[in-house]
Amino acid sequence: MSFLALLAALLLDYFQPLPAHVRAYTWFSRYAHYLEQQFNAGAHRHGLLAWLLAVVPLASLATAGYLFLDQLNTLLGWLWSVAVLYLAMGFRFLGVNAASIASALRGQKLDEAREQLGKWLGRDASLLSASEVAKLGIEEILRGAYQHLFGVIIWFAVFGPGGALFYRLCQILSLKWGELDEREFGDFGKVATRVFAWMDWVPLHVSAISFAVVGDFEDAMYCWRSQAGQWTQRGVGIVLASGAGAMGVKLGDAIPGRDGIEPRPELGLGDEADADYLDSAVSMVWRALVLWLVLLLLLTLARWTGS
Repeated sequence: MSFLALLAALLLDYFQPLPAHVRAYTWFSRYAHYLEQQFNAGAHRHGLLAWLLAVVPLASLATAGYLFLDQLNTLLGWLWSVAVLYLAMGFRFLGVNAASIASALRGQKLDEAREQLGKWLGRDASLLSASEVAKLGIEEILRGAYQHLFGVIIWFAVFGPGGALFYRLCQILSLKWGELDEREFGDFGKVATRVFAWMDWVPLHVSAISFAVVGDFEDAMYCWRSQAGQWTQRGVGIVLASGAGAMGVKLGDAIPGRDGIEPRPELGLGDEADADYLDSAVSMVWRALVLWLVLLLLLTLARWTGS
């Protein structure tokens, strides 16, 4: 039933993506902001208490709801799993954004592509070239694929609906609290950062391996070994380096911004990024997803036949 729940949630996400305000977990972000205001006194224990209050009740509710409904009726438990997965995932919007940017680049509408990328990433893109627009779009697709898709699927497969929601909430708190200025807020955000790093280790490596398998394996592994460690966030660097090598495209490298040139190490091998590579990035993610769906289906069939 877990495989069928995952398949149903993926189909829902593809044909009926969640609205932006729901997908962004606005409600949870407000709750996290409230907890930060109430508990942030700069100490590690304050961050731990706030993290527990933010994540544990909701993840426990997701697990308890599934167990209760599954006891009443298997179909109800299945529907609950689908609903939680649908809420926790959200890859389809990445493909939509990539397609619109690729279309603008092909139509020589660079200003439109810059504007769309800026809204997508929440950053200034007015000084970027066409290749840099495509490059940042590809990086966001690869990053979003492991966080919004593979990470959720992996923890759902291990711990059910509660695991999927737990991973998603940990990711949000890491972004909100983990980036707080330590000089101003002390150790409050360190718990969120460390927990998500633990949770993220498997999705990062599974995503990188998946891209290598469905793309150019040799180049993907070479870029992973030789380039990932140069990225500021080594975990994300693993995914980006592997994905770039698998696609045969150059990512990373310095880009211009309002405050000057942003230095970044080069990732990948091959050609400069363009609109076609944006489409290729989305296609590679879908191939990787199909790979893991087939593996999960085989495991499900083996369990059914074994019992």
